[in-house]
Amino acid sequence: MANVLEDVGRSTIDHLDYVGSVNIQWWATLRAMRSALPFVGNRYRWRASVRQMLQIGVDALPMVSLMAICTGFILAMQGASELRRFGAIHYVIDLVAAGFTRELGPLLTAIAVSGRSGSAFAAEIGTMKVTEELDSLRVMALEPIEFILAPKYLAALITVPCLSILSNVCGISAGGLFMFFSTHLSPALYLRDVLESIQLRDVITGLIKSVAFATIIAQVSCLEGFRVRGGPDSVGRSTTSAVVTSTFLVIVADAVFTAIFYFTVKH
Repeated sequence: MANVLEDVGRSTIDHLDYVGSVNIQWWATLRAMRSALPFVGNRYRWRASVRQMLQIGVDALPMVSLMAICTGFILAMQGASELRRFGAIHYVIDLVAAGFTRELGPLLTAIAVSGRSGSAFAAEIGTMKVTEELDSLRVMALEPIEFILAPKYLAALITVPCLSILSNVCGISAGGLFMFFSTHLSPALYLRDVLESIQLRDVITGLIKSVAFATIIAQVSCLEGFRVRGGPDSVGRSTTSAVVTSTFLVIVADAVFTAIFYFTVKH
């Protein structure tokens, strides 16, 4: 019994330490963000932010678009197969439009970014830690959080919501393609019904989630890189841990935000 309590206590302390480390790093990043901003910050940091935007956002466009198109088509198909029995196939439009703007668009984007960019963040910083490049930066009076993390975080904050909007457009368009082939609904009528189904609250909800997901992915992935200990094999472990942890926390955060918005709207 004592061993069980000891293991539970040790695990609890480790998790609390991890949460505290993420929060401390996040506040340090916010303080260092000014250097990565255009016009008011360091121009080299801003250029680094632009390069990160290209890597996080532009390079992920094909993957995010394809995921959203496939998911939108599947969602419309599965919804139609059930709603057709009740003669309510027109509700497929509401299902696809609300489902993507509230949930699927931001969530699919976050999972894609976590797998692509989150792993890259952890591997890059972990390699710098193993090769002692981070120590070299500190010797040159350059803070690693300001030099490395701030541009990545700023880029994620800008590109993840943009990718979420793209995911919404692709997913809803895929639903319209299914409706055209299954019910011969014209694109103009489908677009009109989509605009009637989507509410501004749904769009704002998705964007808020996107910002939160971007924060989780950037902070967790970079923290895993900074916590690398040992040789090159530890870089692989930190990369795996970054993807698994950030994806898990994204899903948990999505559930928390959904519950908050649900009860707020309900009451």
